[in-house]
Amino acid sequence: MDLDAYVSERRGEWNRLEALTRRRRLDAHEADELVLLYQRAATHLSVVRSHSADPILLASLSQLVLAGRSAVTGSRRFSWQPLARFFTTTLPLELYRSRRWWLVVTVLNVLVGGVLIAYFGSHPDIIESLSPGGLDSETATNSFVGYYSEFQAQNFAAEVWTHNAVIAGQCLASGVLILPVIYVLGQNLLNIGLVGGTMVYTGNSSTFWTYILPHGFLELTSIFVAAGVGLRIGWAWIAPGPHRTRGRALAERARAGMLVALGLVVMLLVSGVLEAYVTPSGWPDPVRIGIGFTVWAAFLWYALGVGAAAHRRGESSELAPEHTVASIPMG
Repeated sequence: MDLDAYVSERRGEWNRLEALTRRRRLDAHEADELVLLYQRAATHLSVVRSHSADPILLASLSQLVLAGRSAVTGSRRFSWQPLARFFTTTLPLELYRSRRWWLVVTVLNVLVGGVLIAYFGSHPDIIESLSPGGLDSETATNSFVGYYSEFQAQNFAAEVWTHNAVIAGQCLASGVLILPVIYVLGQNLLNIGLVGGTMVYTGNSSTFWTYILPHGFLELTSIFVAAGVGLRIGWAWIAPGPHRTRGRALAERARAGMLVALGLVVMLLVSGVLEAYVTPSGWPDPVRIGIGFTVWAAFLWYALGVGAAAHRRGESSELAPEHTVASIPMG
């Protein structure tokens, strides 16, 4: 067989196939042509491979066949658009839709946490029974402050990130049962109340707040968002609403919860960075607290402002159609 003649005769088909694989949309006729040319190119590759050892020709034709198969099966080239849509529309929209749940959880936890700090701070006997030897002022301060600089910053950030992610995951995963979420929140509140009460009793309340607030604004809000969304999932099972079965309502809320969970990964990463680098930085207290408050305010604007705007536009948290169809787009 004259290989040069064979390649020359089919070069036009290969060029046409390459042009079709580069197009974003195809009409019905072009889609049929693409399938036909892909099948022919696959046959041509088999013939060339059996009659030629030219690595350049084989590599070029193999790449063309792979591109043709990708176009035929609907595989798409990597695009940043779905990721951008997730952060600009999907995530803030779901945060906004679930806002009543996590805002209520936030308010209740702040109130109960404040009460517990005040209660433990005025009942040192309870602190002593729960944490023997923890009422010494210097010991309490050194232990509390030293916690934030005990490890290298990058290691500490990773540790608190994973720790808080586990807590948030527990709230989301167990939300369908309601009670486990309340238990996790109760444990968290007890720890905050005990540590805060100890610092208040020993006269170190200012140290407590200046070390908690820089990262605590966002960190605690992230946990409360996870808890609120988890409880929302559980409530869908109890009260699915009109025209929906419990199974359907639960599936819809669980899907929304998974979308929020992806966003919480980023939120907790940011709070971990704040806790590792800003909280123990030694910068002036107003600067550290101001950074934490600014980041927290930016989150609230994102969740309630950007989310509300997406809601008013009638946006959906579903993927855009062009990212969900695993087939050749037809005109």
